[in-house]
Amino acid sequence: MGLSRKMMLDGETVVLSVRTHVKALFLPFIWLVVVAALTGFLAATAGGPGDGWDDGWVRRGIVIAGFALIVWLSVLPFLRWLAWTYTITDKRLIEQRGLLTRSGRVIALNRITDVAYEKNLNDRIFGCGTLIIHDASEQSGLELDDVPGVASVHRTLSQLIFDSRNAPADESI
Repeated sequence: MGLSRKMMLDGETVVLSVRTHVKALFLPFIWLVVVAALTGFLAATAGGPGDGWDDGWVRRGIVIAGFALIVWLSVLPFLRWLAWTYTITDKRLIEQRGLLTRSGRVIALNRITDVAYEKNLNDRIFGCGTLIIHDASEQSGLELDDVPGVASVHRTLSQLIFDSRNAPADESI
């Protein structure tokens, strides 16, 4: 999980790596159950002997359509969730996402100017929230949605930012 070794800088260590909260998979799970049940019911009741439908093509079509819907509504969202990570190292904050085309955003800790978090009622029930990070660039703030244990991640990130600003300057430069 998290950042591959080839993306890390020299001497950099991963402090924290998380995925979005598992609550993002609730709707895909519901779709999985509904489509599987509906596919099973329709395949079992479709056609019967003597009515011209007994060659099995209708059942095969229903099962193939059900399988395609399950892949589209449940498997792909799960794979997207699996590929979406937030990684905090001792030098950077990295958001990565995407299955075939990877994208993300990297912010050096010493460029972060503000870190805040929001938790609505739903987030408080599930123990997650949105982490909002502003940096010294012209881009809008980075919002990391559904971060599990957002208050703990906020504290960790704030401490790392504080430590990076108060660290002694490197004398080799």
